[in-house]
Amino acid sequence: MPSGAADLPHADVSGEPPDGLRRFATIWCRAVYPATATSMTRPEFERLLVSLARRLSDALRAPRFDPSPGRAVGEALVAAHCTAPDALTSVLGVVDSYLLLYCLDPAELPAEEARARCARLQHAISAGFARALQERTRSEQEAVSVAALTAQSEMANALHESETRFRTVFKDAALGISIADMDGTILDVNDALAQMFGGSGTHIRSRNILEWTHPEDSPEVWRMQRELMRGEREHYHMEKAYSRADGTVLWTNLTVSLLRDAEGRPRYMLAMVEDVSERRLLHLRLRYQATHDALTDLPNRSLFFERLEQALATGSAPTRIGLCYLDLDGFKAVNDSLGHAVGDQLLIGVAERLQTCVSGPGQMLARIGGDEFVALLLDPQSPDAVTDLAERALEALSTPVEVGGRELLVRASIGIVEGATEQLTSAEVLRSADITMYRAKAEGGNRYAVADPDSDARAISRHHLTHHLPAALKGAEFFIEYQPLVKMEDGSLEGAEALVRWSHPRHGVLGPDRFIPLAEHTGLIVPLGRWVLQEAVQQACQWQVRGIGGPRPLKVNVNLSPRQLHHPELVQDTIAVLEEAGLPPSSLCLEVTETAMISADENELRPLRELAELGVGIALDDFGTGYSNLANLRRLPASTLKLDRSFTQGLQRDPADPVDLKIVEGIVSLAHTLRLSVTVEGVETSAQAEQLRELGCDSAQGWFYARPGPPERLPEAV
Repeated sequence: MPSGAADLPHADVSGEPPDGLRRFATIWCRAVYPATATSMTRPEFERLLVSLARRLSDALRAPRFDPSPGRAVGEALVAAHCTAPDALTSVLGVVDSYLLLYCLDPAELPAEEARARCARLQHAISAGFARALQERTRSEQEAVSVAALTAQSEMANALHESETRFRTVFKDAALGISIADMDGTILDVNDALAQMFGGSGTHIRSRNILEWTHPEDSPEVWRMQRELMRGEREHYHMEKAYSRADGTVLWTNLTVSLLRDAEGRPRYMLAMVEDVSERRLLHLRLRYQATHDALTDLPNRSLFFERLEQALATGSAPTRIGLCYLDLDGFKAVNDSLGHAVGDQLLIGVAERLQTCVSGPGQMLARIGGDEFVALLLDPQSPDAVTDLAERALEALSTPVEVGGRELLVRASIGIVEGATEQLTSAEVLRSADITMYRAKAEGGNRYAVADPDSDARAISRHHLTHHLPAALKGAEFFIEYQPLVKMEDGSLEGAEALVRWSHPRHGVLGPDRFIPLAEHTGLIVPLGRWVLQEAVQQACQWQVRGIGGPRPLKVNVNLSPRQLHHPELVQDTIAVLEEAGLPPSSLCLEVTETAMISADENELRPLRELAELGVGIALDDFGTGYSNLANLRRLPASTLKLDRSFTQGLQRDPADPVDLKIVEGIVSLAHTLRLSVTVEGVETSAQAEQLRELGCDSAQGWFYARPGPPERLPEAV
């Protein structure tokens, strides 16, 4: 831990400043006090810096960052007469080097976020310093103007005294001052102004101010200047650039005032010039730091959004935009296995390659996240121009990147958005690009995908459903329908399969295919599955109490997801639910998909074996859609094999498909040999039901018998 990190501001609970703040203020005072024309003693000045440091520290650690305290710090420094030419540079140097070290615990903020906040605080300090210095300069300018006017009005009574006073102010002022007649011809300049332009005043005098144009002048400058020369304006103030004789540029804060005679007629123009070149360069440097990524030197997220907003603004020049949102595939594995230093070097290499693809006019490449890059194209010639860029980017990344003697293979997924600017907003563009990028990643990565409104809508719907799942379970939006299971030998009711549904307030009733994968992905499938088990077991008890199903009690089948299968409390939860309801284990059958059960190892099958030993039925669901490894059936704790509907669709035709007949016959024979009962799904016709009965199937379910429905309709179903 760096020295001082243990004494950060938040660690101090007394009224005294923490050690970290005091150390920072001491370093700050040591660097700045010699250049400060203040009447305060060094200890007094250091106490002022402690209070300013506390403001910066509080702003740095605020949950919602606001750089405005930095402007107040800059203004306070000017008020303390910390205005020597090098003072601001020294202030910002100390803040840049020591603020994070002494005033922020590294654990409070990510390093990149801390550096960004520090840079924005420096920017704000510079802005506040400049504004306060500008206000003080304006006051000085007004004093000079008053002195000049006073000298003119009192000329008759105290000409010599007034002239001496004016000349003293004129000659010794730190600001550059010039006087011109109403035609714009410069009559006199002081030494400060001559030094700003790099020479003596002789080459400035007799020149006309209208000649001093610069390419970066705004039309507003010369409009106000001509108004002042006509006597229609008393003064104006703005930032203006001048070209020096040596080719360099002088940036100034310029104030021009009109001087009138005793009768009120315009006589002279008085210009006050402050050299802000160094301050402007500092401002540009801070602006660059705040808008560019420190690692790759690419534009960062802030600058990218600024350019995107400009491009999408109403009435802006581009009529269409293209955007490629790129995310590296498997970058986390590089950081985890080789370290962040190697990951950083890989990102630098990727940025360099991508820059070779995004270098044309109207194109911009930015890094907006850890391993996320985005290319913005203004007015692409066609949608193909955007896809061509994506192809070039993938090609540029197709060869390994060498980092520290290693060759690292780089893959990326790209989401493409292209369209008219008046139809898009920045939030929509980024959301669509992000969704599309993840679609490309889901399709295997190392490819691009083009935004599609229908795909976006489906992704947004999935996100909405995922977000709403916990509230839906808590708010009792789920309900269960039951589909009868029928004995094929006599057509009697054997039981029912519990099928969960979601009564969504916006989308209506949703089938399990819409939300079960989402619940499985988020882990909510465990509490949802337990709720389904409780409801189904209680319903089976009610059927038995009412005597539905005759002398043999009806059983209920409940689906078990892969995540539930691996849950450590599966056995305890199931036993608890059965005991609480008073249902015998033999009346419950848990259905596990073939893929989940056959891929499970012995440890994962142990809970099913324990439940099977207690008497709970275990059904191998959707048989034939997974591995279909018949040899594995002997090791599984299953009591029932549920044949997928894809095997029996050929039996709906007349005559039945002979191949399907042989397949079903073989599976039924094998299952019976292994002492497994066979249940067939998707029975839809009487001919199909008869064929399956003749083939020896034990039970069936499907629309031929009944569609899923509420529990009270079960007795009427068969």
